[in-house]
Amino acid sequence: MRTMRTLPFFPPDLFEDDRETLLQAVHDLGVGAGQRFILGDRTAELEDALCKATGAAHAIACGSGTGALELSVRALDIGPGDEVIVPAFCCQPVASSVANAGATPVFADVDPWTMVLDPDATEALITERTKAIMPAHVFSIMADMERFRTIAREHGLALIEDAAVAQGAVLDGRPAGRWGDLGVFSFFQVKAFGTTGEGGVILTDDPGLARACRMLRNHGQDGVHRFLHHRIGLNSRFDEVLAAFQLHRLPGFPDRLERRAVIADYYTERFEPLRGRGVLAPPAGRNGRCYYVYSLLVERREDLRAYLTERQIGTHIYYPVPLPEQPAFTPWAPAQGSWPHARQASARNLAIPIWPHLADTEVEFIADTVCEFFA
Repeated sequence: MRTMRTLPFFPPDLFEDDRETLLQAVHDLGVGAGQRFILGDRTAELEDALCKATGAAHAIACGSGTGALELSVRALDIGPGDEVIVPAFCCQPVASSVANAGATPVFADVDPWTMVLDPDATEALITERTKAIMPAHVFSIMADMERFRTIAREHGLALIEDAAVAQGAVLDGRPAGRWGDLGVFSFFQVKAFGTTGEGGVILTDDPGLARACRMLRNHGQDGVHRFLHHRIGLNSRFDEVLAAFQLHRLPGFPDRLERRAVIADYYTERFEPLRGRGVLAPPAGRNGRCYYVYSLLVERREDLRAYLTERQIGTHIYYPVPLPEQPAFTPWAPAQGSWPHARQASARNLAIPIWPHLADTEVEFIADTVCEFFA
């Protein structure tokens, strides 16, 4: 049993209440007459449910959030000679999805507080080779999608919205994943709508892009004629067991999101007095918020982390090295490049637990412990 003073950052019991449902889904598919384990009726049902939840015309379930980004890039026919502007501080698929298509990821700096892609830094990097912009929502904050839509429209660029961490978030009345030509979600285990394995989805209103993504996820086949390949595709197909599991968990998703938001509201209120002591909490509010992760910016990060660890409170540091400074992306990082805000985010971010089944007493204990460190 978990005690109040044993609070891991990644809880091992995220799906404990759904154990029997998952086992039943495995059994039903294993003994079912259809014996179709990928891209079957359950996947189609989940896609339809996500269209209804977001208002998208098309939802294309695939193997992972990374796969969703790769399919999006390829569906836009981005390739050698093209550039895509991506954030310098983010999970690596924003850059690898571009590089794997033979195109050039161009790294733009991020906002020093929200840690999401900076629109001004992005616009300054647009050239005649730029084909798309890929803003990504980070931790608990959506990027400034209205600005990015305007920039993309004015420059004739495609807009890929990496909403992998932001499913369920709403900015100015428009859901995350619905701002670009293509938007992607991730079902990775610890995401807000995570599952027991890998999975992702692409949202779009463009029937041509939807058709391309559906073919590309299944080796370039059209879903009607097997072994007839219209494009060079990938294997990024969605699992029927996971589709059944996600359908089961979908009705409870809004309540889990709300619980995360309530915890975040409490944290932000408690940590506001620490602003003058080198602690910066995420901006308060609900508009454009997802609270997949609650990450502070802390000047004395390692000291605070050690203090929390001693008290059995788990923490996590994301992206400790900015993408353009990673060895894998050296070929695309100009020697004269400068990403000071990305470096600051890498050096200072510290995430604390925000899983939805935290008890109020546990949330208070975490906040009390952070505040005690600075007392």
